[in-house]
Amino acid sequence: MGKLCEAPYNKTVDWSKWYIFWADERVVAKNHADSNYKLAKDGLLSKVPIIPSHVHSINDSVSAEEAADDYEFVIRQLVKTRVVSVSEISDCPKFDLILLGLGSDGHVASLFPNHSALNEREEWVTFITDSPKPPPERITFTLPVINSASNVAVVVTGESKAESVHLAIDDVGPDGPLIPVRMVQPAMGKLVWFLDKLAASKLEDSNLNK
Repeated sequence: MGKLCEAPYNKTVDWSKWYIFWADERVVAKNHADSNYKLAKDGLLSKVPIIPSHVHSINDSVSAEEAADDYEFVIRQLVKTRVVSVSEISDCPKFDLILLGLGSDGHVASLFPNHSALNEREEWVTFITDSPKPPPERITFTLPVINSASNVAVVVTGESKAESVHLAIDDVGPDGPLIPVRMVQPAMGKLVWFLDKLAASKLEDSNLNK
């Protein structure tokens, strides 16, 4: 993403067509070190001419539950006005691209192993107050929304993630642990992995060239 801030991309991209959302966010102030908004602003948003009203961050002045409800309401209004597309097979929003990281435990967004949020099928955005990683309060897209995207990119670096990458990509069979990232299966979209050498170090050779 950093390359988008540099020539020639920063001059050739039509930034007026970009709308930015967060697949998950920590319920902290926007200037807090743990804020995903701050991370995106410092790394990209402050360096490119994205229209400010197209950047949809969460309401950080309310509870996690209220923040999730508010964020879903905003997205639903944008679906109604066709700013955000709708899935052909469900009522979920169809984002052009959802960019995800991966935790060493296999979590994506703020969907953690064995958490009830993994089972949410009605809400587009849900909340948790017991994240196993600090800070505890977060909002997150649910799996139906993630799996309705046109494109999902999972970006992974580091040896600590190698086992989760192996479990997600290699054929570990039905008895393998169902970590959250294995549940990312876009219904009508494309799933692409971006791995560095360390993150890919436990992959079976047959999957390294896919």
